[in-house]
Amino acid sequence: MEKKSIGVFDSGLGGLTAVKQLLKVLPNENIVYFGDTGRVPYGNRSNNTIKKYALQDAKFLLSHNVKLVIAACGTVSSVAGDLHSSIGVPYTGVVNPTVYTAIRTTKNNRIGVIGTSATIASHSYKTRIKEENPNIKVFEQDCPLFVPLVENGFIDKNDPIVRLTVERYLNILKENDIDTLILGCTHYPILKDAIGDVMGNGVTLIDSGMETAYYTKKILKRENLLAEDNQQGQCQFFVSDTPDNFEKVAEIFLGRNMEHSATQINIEKY
Repeated sequence: MEKKSIGVFDSGLGGLTAVKQLLKVLPNENIVYFGDTGRVPYGNRSNNTIKKYALQDAKFLLSHNVKLVIAACGTVSSVAGDLHSSIGVPYTGVVNPTVYTAIRTTKNNRIGVIGTSATIASHSYKTRIKEENPNIKVFEQDCPLFVPLVENGFIDKNDPIVRLTVERYLNILKENDIDTLILGCTHYPILKDAIGDVMGNGVTLIDSGMETAYYTKKILKRENLLAEDNQQGQCQFFVSDTPDNFEKVAEIFLGRNMEHSATQINIEKY
């Protein structure tokens, strides 16, 4: 029997940070990744447009007969949380698993959330945190320049452009004495060193991609969908715009040499 894959999509390549964690947590699983590089970013789109794009992305993955779909995108997870009702296979975004860990991490009940403008405007993380524990104070901050920084390779914590940008957005969170910070966009772990330097040792950073990988393993186990063999899983990568330089950029996100190229597809067909 053919081993079914986990389907992962993102507005661009940021979701590869989630793939990086999936490869660690579920090394025997096949993964099909789609990055909507032709329409990135989603963070400044209307909710209706984001929902339309998310459904197309999921339908593309379903055409590869995936057994589970992950929206490795804070924006989609925040705005299109009802996507599961349209796709017919188990589904998860990044919000719920990340919130679960953040609540259990904070000691002073003061949590910060950073994300795209659309994610922060949706208040998705704040709403879920408050539902679980109304006593926690949540401080939100959108960081619209983080994604273009990462996409253009500005990731060195010693780069003054990176440092000044991170300080510009996060100083207000420091002033609010948070002890836990949710990285609410899968691009943001690439800036983890810079973010950690600015926030200091007293703040725990919650990587949404990592938490989603652990949650995905729980879902697959619960649904009896875990890969039954011990063979190393295979990855396929697809994008909606030219795959030029994909390998170079993907290596930044995956933290390892790329052995695969990406295939360009027409997402408007789905």
